[in-house]
Amino acid sequence: MRSNCACGTRLLACLIVTSICLYSSVCYAQSANLSRVNVRLITDEAEAVLAILAKRKANEPVTDADWQRLFSTDGYIRLKKREASMKRAFDDADFRSFVMSDQTAERAQALADTLTRWKRADVTRAASLALAYLPEDAHISARIYPVIKPKANSFVFEVKTDPAIFLYLDPAVTQEKFENTLAHELHHIGYGSSCPSAATSTEIAKLPENTQTLIKVIGAFGEGFAMLAAAGGPEIHPHAVSSLEDRTRWDRDVANFNDDLKKVEQFFLDVVAGRLTETQIEEKAQSFFGIQGPWYTVGWKMSVVIEKAFGRARLLECICDERKLLPTYNSAVASYNKQSGEHLAIWSPALLEVLQSPP
Repeated sequence: MRSNCACGTRLLACLIVTSICLYSSVCYAQSANLSRVNVRLITDEAEAVLAILAKRKANEPVTDADWQRLFSTDGYIRLKKREASMKRAFDDADFRSFVMSDQTAERAQALADTLTRWKRADVTRAASLALAYLPEDAHISARIYPVIKPKANSFVFEVKTDPAIFLYLDPAVTQEKFENTLAHELHHIGYGSSCPSAATSTEIAKLPENTQTLIKVIGAFGEGFAMLAAAGGPEIHPHAVSSLEDRTRWDRDVANFNDDLKKVEQFFLDVVAGRLTETQIEEKAQSFFGIQGPWYTVGWKMSVVIEKAFGRARLLECICDERKLLPTYNSAVASYNKQSGEHLAIWSPALLEVLQSPP
């Protein structure tokens, strides 16, 4: 499952939780401290689709009322709004065709079974994992939509205004993997609630325009932060609950850390030098997402190095102020290399000089 948040979003753009989920289309997870966690798992769109598929299987007529139930669900309305915001075609007639297709009908039972499993997910643990890698003033408020839809992507939407997480209902995704993905996305939501601080934002706003753009694109390493948070710590493989294929791909890509760091570094230097248009910056940045490309792997590895060398509190400083991430990693990597026997690359002094220049 590709994320994970930022993949579906424009780039420049340990509390106790109780959940009541299994038999309702709207499931809640609220912490004892209600100011920090308020998560709802909303399954109305998926259940409306499954109801139509059940009628189709029983050779019962699918009525206008059945379609109206689907098209008026919160999940469908917001999904349609999101696609419109991305300027993608999405209309009711096409969705009807998708739902009534033989391919969708063949997956009906598997989809129903998957939804049942996902509704048993431990939202408590997912929220706790996310909060463990966020500052103390972070809060998580989100609506989570497992959805049956044509595109097999997952994403966040309206993070700053009405946070939503859309997760493609995939029978290949276990309950454990769903919880892992949920923790990843909840970290993005929590990050948006607290980072950067007002003071940091004010300082960044005084920097040259190209430097501000650089800091924004460095923020894409948030995918790596979220991978670490969802795993539960630097000693746990980020794909511990994934398929063998996903874990093998990740290990192969992480092994390319040094080459990927230098590719991203060249991109950063081009941004600072003003050699790229806004469109070119967007296209290049998107190319580093991939399935889980350098924004994930390089971001995760840097986070692990910093936490192991300096502790989690120091890493949290970097998470909330992207200016600190690269120089802190460079400061940590020498001791890390010595202890681990690895030979990880560092960021160039020229790049760090730009980030360390005063406003």
